[in-house]
Amino acid sequence: MNLNVSIDNDGFLSNPSDWSEIIAREMAADDGFDINDEHLRLIHEARAMYERDGVVPPLRRFCKDLGVTKDALYGLFLTGPMKLICKYGGLPKPTGCT
Repeated sequence: MNLNVSIDNDGFLSNPSDWSEIIAREMAADDGFDINDEHLRLIHEARAMYERDGVVPPLRRFCKDLGVTKDALYGLFLTGPMKLICKYGGLPKPTGCT
C-alpha cells in the first residue's frame, strides 16, 4: 500500500479513524479487487450501522436492513462479503471471520 496507514496482520486498519474512500480503494487494489460505486454505497451503509449500533452488522441483518440478498452481496464481493466490507470500510473484523 502506498498510503501511510498502519494495517494489522489480517489486513484491517489498525486505526479506524484513518479510513477514507481513497484508503478503501488502495486496500482493495492491493488485494486485486476493484471497488465501484455500489461497493462504496454498501461500505458507507455498514459504517453508518456500526456508528449507530457500535457493532459490525451481521450479514443477515445487513441484508434485511438494506433489502439486498446474500447472493447479491456474494456477487459483488465474491467471498465473505461482510469481511471485505469491514476490511475496506475501516471497521473491525466481523466476529467469526477467519
